[in-house]
Amino acid sequence: MTVQPSRSRRVAAAVLGVALALTGGSAVPTAAAAAPPASDWLHVSGNRIVDAAGSPVWLTGTNWFGFNATERVFHGLWSANITQITRQMAQRGINLVRVPISTQLLLEWKAGTFVAPNVNTYANPELTGLNSLQIFEYWLELCERFGIKVLLDVHSAEADNSGHVHPVWWKGSITPEHFYQAWEWAAARWRNDDTIVAFDLKNEPHGTPNDPVRAKWDGSTDVDNWKHTAETAAKRILAIHPEVLILVEGNEVYPREGETWNSPNTDPDRSPNYYYNWWGGNLRGVQDHPINLGAHQDQLVYSPHDYGPLVFNQPWFDKPFDKTTLTDDVWRPNWFYLHENGTAPLLIGEWGGRLGQDARQDKWMTALRDLIAENQLHQTFWVLNPNSGDTGGLLLDDWTTWDEQKYALLKPALWQYQGKFVGLDHQVPLGGDGSTTGISLGQRYGDGGEPGDTTAPTAPGQPTAGTITANSVALSWTAATDNVGVTGYEVLRNGTVVGTVSATGYTATGLTANTAYTFSVRARDAAGNVSTASAGRTVTTGSGGGGGSQGCTATFKTVGSWSGGFQMEVAVANTGTTAGSGWTVNWTYPSGTAVVSLWNGVLGTPAVTVRNAAHNGALAAGASTSFGFTGSGPAATPGSLTCVSS
Repeated sequence: MTVQPSRSRRVAAAVLGVALALTGGSAVPTAAAAAPPASDWLHVSGNRIVDAAGSPVWLTGTNWFGFNATERVFHGLWSANITQITRQMAQRGINLVRVPISTQLLLEWKAGTFVAPNVNTYANPELTGLNSLQIFEYWLELCERFGIKVLLDVHSAEADNSGHVHPVWWKGSITPEHFYQAWEWAAARWRNDDTIVAFDLKNEPHGTPNDPVRAKWDGSTDVDNWKHTAETAAKRILAIHPEVLILVEGNEVYPREGETWNSPNTDPDRSPNYYYNWWGGNLRGVQDHPINLGAHQDQLVYSPHDYGPLVFNQPWFDKPFDKTTLTDDVWRPNWFYLHENGTAPLLIGEWGGRLGQDARQDKWMTALRDLIAENQLHQTFWVLNPNSGDTGGLLLDDWTTWDEQKYALLKPALWQYQGKFVGLDHQVPLGGDGSTTGISLGQRYGDGGEPGDTTAPTAPGQPTAGTITANSVALSWTAATDNVGVTGYEVLRNGTVVGTVSATGYTATGLTANTAYTFSVRARDAAGNVSTASAGRTVTTGSGGGGGSQGCTATFKTVGSWSGGFQMEVAVANTGTTAGSGWTVNWTYPSGTAVVSLWNGVLGTPAVTVRNAAHNGALAAGASTSFGFTGSGPAATPGSLTCVSS
């Protein structure tokens, strides 16, 4: 049978002025309310996603698979009720659901041919007699009712429960042209339905140079070039449906500096010729070959995936790690730099896993959750389904009970405002009419809710340099202020963002010896407003010896204090890889604090400068020594501290 195109489910314009109720049922006077946008389409501004009025939004949700598989319908409907599951997601703060499908299914829908879906109509009487497309569009009606938005994801070429394992977007009878045509059909079908706000073009393109087919990222028009394919698909979609967000995932490997896609993959596990990452998680190629959508660039979102050691034991899990090392070693070089530099928004399309089975897994998941929450990165957690073998789901095996431990971990990464979850629909509260847990976007921004926060934080204080080595500088600064609250700081080195932290301190690493760097800091608030940059601080790194690196640290310890004075011990360590012949420690004290007497060192100027004594200047790599002094005044913390090895 032929299925008619879906209708627009937007509320009529005349209804938009009607006051919406917050919790408690009290109406908000319409005279004081700003008119919300007439639709919920989204676009991009810098590294933020905003609505038609320019207000920032935060897409936070989960995945629900099954339409991509042989069943061609959501998994779980063989026992659980589709309305109950959808309502529960909305009530618990899921404002976006990523729905995996297949190119094959889209082509079947386009042709009007349908495989019988696996649905228990006793549990789902409302789905009786519906084919898979009708079930999907019935579910879109539910999403509209409960204030949920949808992200459609081509998960595989064929309708196959393991189709995501295939590395590229064509397979068997499904050609690259079929891939484009399937997306064009979807664009035409739902171009007037702003329940579906985004298309994720292809799940996890991957493959290594050893594989028979693989997804690469370069400037060519080769059939296996994912960058060219994504750009082509996006342009063909946007020519039909210019309002939809386009998500582009990464691939798996990218050539290291000086290498090409023709370089040998000498180590099939982790070749030195290529940077490896998760399937879909390597977006290094954007630096050299960014996606160019021309006039529709403001619809582009990049979408990496990231997982923990229970999915695959990546090399970075084999050494001690934390949020800082994961950011520096994995997330920033592969994709986080796109957010930090303001290139484009990020939506982490898949992350998640089991809890309580591996301490490293729990540590990774908490660290990524914190990165997401601190930076308001968009995300869809993997997964709702309990039948995901290597991750488990938010639902337990009965498809009704929620895994409360896992949900508690996810909850801080869901959009909340004044104790309510925030939806992406301007009229419908998240959870539906009368919801006690959620509000609408209109209620959040001006339609009976608080006006949008457009005030940027003040500029942070000029950074102060602490310990300086040949390849690192420790920085600190005074905090910025904000009308709502500062959520983090961006650290810039010579004008480029190199780090994002929540504290007022950062250690820049990987620097070159005897080189001047200028550091400044910007503050960011929860609404995404960014301050002007602080005054810059220029710091010159220490000297590095030939054939190795040299550096030192100075650690101060108060060992005694009395009225009007104190005693300090300072440990000096050679942190380089070669022996040093001398060291110099320099710092400043506030007015009223001064060094009175000193031992095991030579006191000099300017400020407070201590050089090694004749007997303790030569330090082998990793060795340490100390000096001490008494001072007058309060035992103040040293300022502008440097330690240089020679």
